[in-house]
Order: sequence, then structure tokens, then C-alpha cells
Amino acid sequence: MAPQIKYTKLFIDNQWVDAVSGKTFDTYNPHDGSVIAKVAEGDEADINLAVAAAKRAFHRNSEWRLLDAAQRGAILYKFADLVQRDADYLAELESYNNGMVLSFSKNFTQSGIQSIRYLASLADKIQGDTIPLNGEVFSYTLKQPVGVCGLILPWNVPILMFINKVVTALAAGCTVVVKPAEQTPLTALALAALLQEAGVPAGVVNIVNGFGVGAGTTLTHHRDVAKISFTGSMEVGKLIQQAAGATNLKRVTLELGGKSPLIIMNDADLNVAIPYAAFGVFAHQGQICVAASRLYVQSGIYDKFVQGAVAFAKQRKVGNPTEPTTQQGPQIDGEMMNKVLGYIEKGKKEGAKLLTGGKRIGNSGFYIEPTVFADVTDDMTIAKEEIFGPVQSILKFDTLEEVIDRANATNYGLSAGIFTTNLNTALQYSKHVEAGVVWVNTYLASGPQAVFGGFKDSGLGRENGPNCVDAYLEVKTVTISLPKKI
Repeated sequence: MAPQIKYTKLFIDNQWVDAVSGKTFDTYNPHDGSVIAKVAEGDEADINLAVAAAKRAFHRNSEWRLLDAAQRGAILYKFADLVQRDADYLAELESYNNGMVLSFSKNFTQSGIQSIRYLASLADKIQGDTIPLNGEVFSYTLKQPVGVCGLILPWNVPILMFINKVVTALAAGCTVVVKPAEQTPLTALALAALLQEAGVPAGVVNIVNGFGVGAGTTLTHHRDVAKISFTGSMEVGKLIQQAAGATNLKRVTLELGGKSPLIIMNDADLNVAIPYAAFGVFAHQGQICVAASRLYVQSGIYDKFVQGAVAFAKQRKVGNPTEPTTQQGPQIDGEMMNKVLGYIEKGKKEGAKLLTGGKRIGNSGFYIEPTVFADVTDDMTIAKEEIFGPVQSILKFDTLEEVIDRANATNYGLSAGIFTTNLNTALQYSKHVEAGVVWVNTYLASGPQAVFGGFKDSGLGRENGPNCVDAYLEVKTVTISLPKKI
């Protein structure tokens, strides 16, 4: 049974409101392409109202700014309890609007709850330093919230991204305007209602559904927005950085795409490596930025690995994401499905060997067969561009020295992995690969304690970890005249 749709309007200043224009847009179920609901379509006028509300809520004498840091943390802990209470509903709503396999969605929701509690614990851990300046002075630093933050969410893991961005900003004492991805607005609205229930004051959290042109561009160019945090494509990330420079030098955090290399050495345990490599690229239909989409297998085990990888892909169950035995659901929409199918055709035309999959499944919904290519070379499109689909590209290499150079020969640098039983090999690869996250004999293991972010075109700044709030803070040095003698 479909989950109840409780919220479809904009959330501004703790009020549910229609868009100023009165416009709405359809949001869809990727399983069958059906319309779930009509959602209010915010644009420039609505962003301006939301930013104004967030600016009022950030005033030094506002209810929010006058809270003790521990009180902010207590509100966020209450939010975690409410998300836990509604976890099944939120996971079902995510799956319904996003196509994520329900079991996967439930895991992500639980990870989100852990993240809220971790981030809430940081609210009263923000401390400055004393500075031993020369002369008859006393000097120290204050860490203070940067101000109104524009938070732009991706469609692939909306609940987790909402939590990571919003709760970090609130723990730091900021106020926020959130623009969910137009494909997946529903869980952001449901989470906003829970923040209100937890006691977040009016104007602190605002949600404006809408599109990149209109809502997104207004938010990124707004002079009263002090910071933008964006997760999404490299192309849009570059536009956001340009917008920040064109207006008020907004602080910018960007978590962008990846083309992550996963290395399988001759000495790897294939019983472990083959399933992990498949999970690394097929999880959530390949729609994760850290997907292991360049799979380098050493020549001594290449043929055996390819045989095992094909067999593993063939036995994956694709279907309705709500079914308990389903392992792979649909792509987010028809546009994304056709883009992935286009990459598959390029792989075939450029000489990669298609061993299984490669086609759309059925005519209803946006399903693609788990696809495995062998004999892929570095110059092929499927080895260079982010596919964001269930496509495993297997390349051959001979030496560690060679594969490190090949792994680094990309403008991306988000994540990487290696399977080996040789400690020296693991340490050398981990040291020299150009990526913000490296996994050894595992893949996708993560949590709120682990710093996350990319090298090169994969982004700017870091999320998660004990210092994640720093991205939402300004540091101020205060120096006071103080004679050394009393």
C-alpha cells in the first residue's frame, strides 16, 4: 500500500504555504512512472520569502540565537527520536518517491538517525582558543555561525542528505533554506514537519520545492545567503561556485560526482571481492556518487574474476522496490534511464565486450538490467564519464604502479578501493590514490564519524566527522588590552 502523502506545500517560517505563483508540479513513482502528487512549485518570490524568514530567525536577539548551545542540541536529539518514531513511514516514502529498494531505504534512514544524534552532540562542543600574542594583550577566538545557509539536496539519497546538511547547520547555530531535488521533494517536507514538532523556532528551517532555474538560481545568487552546500553534478557545482563569486563570496561546500576506481589484486579473496565489487556499483541502481564504476582487475585473475562477476550480476533480482526479495529497483526517471542506456550503447560501439544485461526491463517504470562489460579500456566513454547506473566496467592491469597512475588519470577524486591481502600494497595504494575516501577489503562502509568529501572536481570541503560544523562557522579573533602587571 502506498504511503500517505501528508505534505505537498512549501514550508516557510513554520507555515505550510502555496507558492506565490500558485504553480505546482508533478512528482512521480519511478516503479511505474505514475504521478504521486502535485507539489507546490517555488521560484524567486518564494526563495526571497524563505531567506527573509531565515534572516529574521538569525537575528542576534531571536529565539534561536538566544538558545544555549546545549538547548540546540536537545532540540536535535528530539528530532532524532521523532525520525526514529516515523522511520518506517519515512523509508516507505523515500522508496515510493525515489525508487530505492525498501530494505536499503530503511538502512539509510537508520543511518540518518545515527547522524542526527552524532551531529546533535557537536552543538555544545564548538570552542575557540586562547592566543599567546606578544605584548600586553589577551587574545582569543570565537567560533560563530556563518548565517543563512542555502542547502541544495540531490535526488539519490534525500533523507540522508537532508539530515547531513540541515542538522550540521543547525548544530552550528545557522538558519537554513532547503531546496530539495525536484524529483524527490516528499521526504524533505516530512522531515521539516518533524523539526517543527521537535521545537525548532519559526524561520530556522524553510523548505522551497522547485527547479534549478528559478528556485535554485535565486538561492545561489541571493545576497542574504552566507553559505551554499550542494550535492549533485560537477556541472551544476561549477555554476554554484561562479554564482558565489558573482555576488557576496558565499562560503561553498560542494560534494560532486565520482568515477571511483576499485582495484582487485591477484592475491585478493574473490569470494569477498566479487560481491563487494558488485555491491559497489549496483547498489541503489548505481545511483550513488561513490559507485565503484571503474573496476581494475589484475591480469593473473582477470578471466576468473570476470566469470564470477557475470554470474553474480545475472542472479540479482530486479523488481518492485517494496518487495522484500528485490535487490535492484528502477532508475529515478525516464531521462536518467535513457542516459544510462545511451552509455551502454557507447560502450558497445567503442569495443567493450557486453557480457550480460544492457537492456531496459519491461515498458513500465525505469528498470535496467544489471550490466557487465569486460575488455574496457581507459579511453572508452564508460571508463571516463559518470554513468550513475547499474553498469560494471571491468579493466585489466598488470602492476600496482601502473594501476595507481591509471586510477588517478581522471578529473574526479571522490572515493577508491582495493582488495588485497598484502598490507604494503594496501598502504601504498591508500597513500597514493587521489581520492577523499579509500576502502580496503570493503566498500561503502561509512558513518557520521567518518569525514567525507572529494579531491579535484569531486568537490570542495568535507562533511561528517567531528569538525564538520566548521564549514558553517566563522572564526573571529578578539584582542583586548591587558597589562601584564596588576
